[in-house]
Amino acid sequence: MSDRAVVKGHLIRRTIQLAVPRERVWAALTEPELLIQWFGEGFEVTSFEVGGTGRIIYEDFGDFPFEITEIAPQQTLAFRWSGIPADELDEYSTVVTFTLAGDESSSELTVVESGFESIPGGTRYRRDRLEQNREGWDVELDELAALLQS
Repeated sequence: MSDRAVVKGHLIRRTIQLAVPRERVWAALTEPELLIQWFGEGFEVTSFEVGGTGRIIYEDFGDFPFEITEIAPQQTLAFRWSGIPADELDEYSTVVTFTLAGDESSSELTVVESGFESIPGGTRYRRDRLEQNREGWDVELDELAALLQS
């Protein structure tokens, strides 16, 4: 199904192979009723277009605000998010990019989270954030794969 997320330098990368059509994966990335089945317990967005804002809600952790920075239907979705509970985006935010490839029978989804080198707090803090988010992507993408392949 997939490898684990890896940290390379100041970014996290993981690719998963899914035996489902590309449009089904895209729907899971962009439809709030599907997003809450694998990515947080709540999801709010003003619109799925560049500049759209919202928040991902985790009952045990808090709210994670985001802003969509890139969208190409069934290809790319990118957003800047706090990555830690916050009221609004600030200097602690990173960028998550989903890249989707595939066809009617299978898909390849790659997630890259970058920008850790720019967040304040020093090397140890950045390293801890990288590791926490790497673990988080393993959990979230495993949940996405389970949802889509059930």
